[in-house]
Parts: sequence; C-alpha cells; structure tokens
Amino acid sequence: MAEEIKSLHDLINEDPEILDNINVLIEEKAAQSILTIFADIHPADIAEIINHLSPGNAHYVFNLLDTETASELILELDENIREKILEETDALKIADIVDELDTDDATDIVSELPEQVAEQVLDNIEPESSEEVKELLKYSEDTAGGIMNSDFVGVYEDATIAGAIEQVQLKSKDIDHIYYIYVLKQNDELLGYTPLKSLLIHPLNTKINTILDEDILSVTPETDQEEVANIMKKYDMVAIPVVDEKGIMLGRITIDDVVDVIGEEAEEDIQKFAGLSEEEEISDSSLTISKIRLPWLFVALFGELVSALVLSSFQASIEKIFIASFFIPIVMAMGGSSGTQAAIVMVRRLTEHDIWLKDSYKKLSKEFLVGLFNGLICSAVLLLATHFIFKAEIEFSIVLSVSLIIIMVFATVLGSTIPLFLKKFGADPAIATGPFVTTMNDIFALSIYLWIITFFFLR
Repeated sequence: MAEEIKSLHDLINEDPEILDNINVLIEEKAAQSILTIFADIHPADIAEIINHLSPGNAHYVFNLLDTETASELILELDENIREKILEETDALKIADIVDELDTDDATDIVSELPEQVAEQVLDNIEPESSEEVKELLKYSEDTAGGIMNSDFVGVYEDATIAGAIEQVQLKSKDIDHIYYIYVLKQNDELLGYTPLKSLLIHPLNTKINTILDEDILSVTPETDQEEVANIMKKYDMVAIPVVDEKGIMLGRITIDDVVDVIGEEAEEDIQKFAGLSEEEEISDSSLTISKIRLPWLFVALFGELVSALVLSSFQASIEKIFIASFFIPIVMAMGGSSGTQAAIVMVRRLTEHDIWLKDSYKKLSKEFLVGLFNGLICSAVLLLATHFIFKAEIEFSIVLSVSLIIIMVFATVLGSTIPLFLKKFGADPAIATGPFVTTMNDIFALSIYLWIITFFFLR
C-alpha cells in the first residue's frame, strides 16, 4: 500500500496530464467520471489534486465529494484554497462537514469562517459539539487550548475495569484514537491514567484506581503549542492531557496534532530565517506579498549602504593596495556564512530547549572554538590560493588570512550571541537568522578587513 501511495504522489507532482485531464472533465461537468477517478484515491491525495486546481475548479470538485470524504481532506487543503472554497460553500454543508470532525479540527474550520457564517454553522451542528467548539474558540490557535480535543475517555476513580471498557465502547464512535483512560475525581480533577492495554490484562472487577499511574504530565490551555510539542517529544508521549489551574480535565492533545504543530513551527521558522511572514502563504496579491518582504529588504539595503560608506572611508587604502579589493567578496561571504550557521544552530537549540540561558557562556565558548578552527582551516587554504594562484606577496597573503580568522571567529560569536540576546528580552530568536545577522556581519567583516589592511600596509 505504501508503494501505491508513493506512486500516486509522484504522478500528481510529475505528470501534469493528470491535472489536465481532470480540468477537462471539470469543464465538461463530467461529475461521475471525476468521482470514479477519486474512488480509490486517499483523501490526502485528493486534497493535493484540489490544491493544484484553479479556485473555481477546486470548488466544483469539492462540492462533488460526499460529506465523509470532504471532512477527511478539508484540513489537508492549502489555507488559501480552503478559504476560497468555504466562502462559496453553503453554511449547511459546512455544518455537515464540521459535524464529522473531531472538536479540535472543527474549531480550526469554524475559526476561519466569517462571524455570521460561523454562527450559522454552530447552530446547525449537534448541540454538544457546538458547545465544545464554542469553548475551544476562546483559546488562541497557537496554544494548547487551541489544538486540544475535548473528547476523551474518562472514568471516575471508583470505576471498575468493566466500567472503563464500557466507556471505551461508548466513546469509540466519536474518538478515532484511544490511547489512555483518564481517571478523575468526582469533581473531574485529573487523578491519573491507565493505558488501554491495562484493560485487557486485569480482571473485570478490578478497581481502576488500583492500576492507575499518578505520575502524569499535563499542560494548561495557555501553554504555547511549541512547548507542548517539545514536552511530548522529550517524554515520548502519544497524548497529553490539558487541565485548568485547578487540575480539572479539559481535553487532550494527541500525537497527530503535535506532528502538525511541528510542521507549522518549522515552516514559520524558515519564513523568519528569510525575514518573511506567514501571511505570505495565504495571500495571492503580489502587492501584499511585496509589502511583507520590503521591511527586511530595507534592512538589508540600509546595511549595504553602511557597507558602501565603510568602503568609501577606506578608498585611499584600496587604491594603494588594489589587490585587497579582489578579496572583499570572500571575507564578506565567509563572515556572513559563519554567522548564519551559528545563529541557526543556536535558534534550533533554544527552540528545542537544548540550551538554557544560564548555560549560554559554555555554548558561546564552544562556538568561539568552532569559529577559530574553521577560520584556521579556511585561512590556510586562502593563504595558499592567494600566494600561489594570485601571485600575491607573502606578507599580504598572511595579513589576509589573519583577517579571515578574526572575521570568522567574530561572526560566529555574533551569530550565536544575537539569538541569546533576543531570547533574554522576550523576542523571537528566529528573526536573528534572517537579513539582520547577514547584514551586520557584512558591515563588521568589511570594517575589520579594511582596518587590518590599512594598519599593516599604510601606517
């Protein structure tokens, strides 16, 4: 089966005729033919096909799908495509789709709807689900409350194994994945849990409170989703309960939700590395995207203007030692690359909590040594290249190589320090790896290089 899915994925991405054929069928309104094509295709792959259609054709295809299939693929659609489809879809059909979803997924869909449509949808789904979705909508989408599912299997502490099994059977209609049975006090305070396996290996009359594990990790609704992902990753958890400040069980977060969070956070960090915004992903307007990118481009432009000023201030030195100008791109590129590498590593460690701020001195010392070792090796290569390939004087080659060592060490330490500095003051360290670090390193690398050249040859 895995090979079949892979082949289909390759066909979707590599054979444009598939999409052409589907587009032709859409133009001919050949609904039955389209459904026949989709009959043996996984919903996630149908979503991938829809993502490659025009908005109008995507809406047409989506409307052909039965409610169950539509509910299975709606969250797999690109955000901008999903938004356009939902805009054109009747509120009653959206309500039918939402009714098929887990409460956390239903909340994600309802939160994207205009207020008036959202109210209609909530009025037309099951009352119990409606109340649960309304409760979840109170939480920010990037918190534990925003990604938790309020459906879980819970029993009171005086229940027996037989009673717990009965609850599992009752809840299995609404819950796809049951990993744990949560044991609660009479006031719904979380007491502990027992794995599903325990129900199979103990007598039916066994009291649940005699086999529960009270050593349980939980999070509050306000916990950031990235922290939730880090906790579950660190402790190899497949589900984590969400409780309020009094310990009352509110819901659970499962591993499938965390996988989505990890993907979202990684994508967000990549965008920040480039100085971009997540708004760009959902915008079709070139003007809007331009406005998003321009601020960081202005930062880069301002930085390079400063670099130009540095160059102009050393004009006399460059004119007298003309060969020095040939190696300006090298020292700037090596400094920028070293700084960016160090910044990315530090951001990743801070994000995954692999490093504490109080231990930052050790990490900076390590990065200093890394920069020194890399600088020594690269400068040795540069010394040989400049002297034997460019026929430069040995004195110039040595000074150039020493400059490179200093620049790479400085850039590495700077790249490591900026994320720590931003984290210390509550800012997102991921922005340090964008044009900010690169531009700063360009300025400092150029200044260091030209100052050293001037000092040794034009005193």
